[in-house]
Amino acid sequence: MSLPEMFAVSSSNIQSIGYDEANQDVYVQFINGSIYVYKGVPIHEYENLRDAPSLGSYLHRNYKNVYAYERIG
Repeated sequence: MSLPEMFAVSSSNIQSIGYDEANQDVYVQFINGSIYVYKGVPIHEYENLRDAPSLGSYLHRNYKNVYAYERIG
């Protein structure tokens, strides 16, 4: 599985995020090295995450119980 282009973010627990627009998948790499993919995420929701003042809080509130996800790394 190849990751989309990943962008470094300023977060205490998230290292980088990326978006695969064709499949609507959001990729999140955490500081500890683990990588998760969230499936079926619309582009505007990825942009909301990218622009959130706290990415970790936003991810927890708006992704965890909304989108299917799996650990891939």
